[in-house]
Amino acid sequence: MRAIARLIDHTLLKPEATRAQIITLCAEAREHGFASVCVNPYWVPLAARELAGSGVNVCTVCGFPLGAATGGTKAHEAGEAAAAGAREIDMVINVGALRSGDHEAVRRDIELVAAATHAGGAILKVIIEAALLEDSEKTAACALAKAAGAEFVKTSTGFGPGGATAADVALMRAAVGPEFGVKAAGGIRTLDELEAMVAAGANRIGTSSGVRILQAIR
Repeated sequence: MRAIARLIDHTLLKPEATRAQIITLCAEAREHGFASVCVNPYWVPLAARELAGSGVNVCTVCGFPLGAATGGTKAHEAGEAAAAGAREIDMVINVGALRSGDHEAVRRDIELVAAATHAGGAILKVIIEAALLEDSEKTAACALAKAAGAEFVKTSTGFGPGGATAADVALMRAAVGPEFGVKAAGGIRTLDELEAMVAAGANRIGTSSGVRILQAIR
């Protein structure tokens, strides 16, 4: 069960989430030994205080959920979050630029965020929002994320038209190779769904249902 817990980013990104809910999220993450909590940037300082010394990372998002901010804006957001205690940054790519075929703009966007993230001592996950892309675009997005210096690619924001699928995870794993990170997120609520994503190649799972999944194992 510990191994399953260490796959999970315990997530609460709802805009209406309260301080009390974030504190509860962090307490659950401490209790169960999740890999991280994933919260909106405003809550990073609180989460960092709540999780100090626990071994649970603070993860946050940038350019979220649309990915349509400028690269400089995203980089500033990532750097500020890292300075506040985030050790993992999940950025959204410029989906429109990718779908327009402007791969250089997408690569530059990721590079700017990667530089700010790494300067702050954090790692970068790149959300490709797979439900909006053709398979060829998903593959291209993964290649760009890898070339630009990220550590992970991630399927979904959870706010798009669809969430993680095993087919997308398998495609992304094939695109980045065996050593790179692949995070499945969006709509993963059961142990069976988590196991399907891991079997397809995911080595991190973003879910708001982590406690329920561990209870199912028990």
